[in-house]
Amino acid sequence: MPEFVTGTTALILWAVFGYLIGSIPFGILLTRMMGLGDLRQIGSGNIGATNVLRTGNKRAAAATLLLDGAKGAVAVLIARAMAAEDAAQVAGLMAFLGHCYPVWLRFRGGKGVATFLGVLLALAWPVGLAICATWLLTAVMKRISSLAALVGAATSSAWAMFLGQGEVFFLCVILTLIVFWRHRANIVRINRGTEPKIGSK
Repeated sequence: MPEFVTGTTALILWAVFGYLIGSIPFGILLTRMMGLGDLRQIGSGNIGATNVLRTGNKRAAAATLLLDGAKGAVAVLIARAMAAEDAAQVAGLMAFLGHCYPVWLRFRGGKGVATFLGVLLALAWPVGLAICATWLLTAVMKRISSLAALVGAATSSAWAMFLGQGEVFFLCVILTLIVFWRHRANIVRINRGTEPKIGSK
């Protein structure tokens, strides 16, 4: 964990800042702007890039993926530039929670994978890149997006230690637990063999 040098009041403010950035529902905003309908009434109803792809618009899905990742990275980078590493981790964690549980949508948000990656790429880019590579390898081998996300998250803390980025170890553990909780329905379908594969209708 990083050394705590930021005052309690300031950390609370950075937490609020991170949460507000993370809670911006880019998937819903983009699909509405592009006339694709209400994302919450499409597919799984999730606000993330995977569900945006179910609209059939790959550009909207790619933009959602990038923006959901960017909001995690922006929260971290601004907090790091204006405060310290402890504030950066707090802001990153809260941006992730903001995406998963946005107050504007009655706390019904996304599953957090893109924001998870954005946070870790900004905090410790070697770990972030390793997780991306793990996700990609699993996705290519198994062709199940949710499984790739779970494997990427599950290996994040190990990657943090292996790559000498121990200061993000505990954050990786916390984020991983939340990712698994958000994917609990997917885990059931994976165990049953009914989880849709990448590219399936």
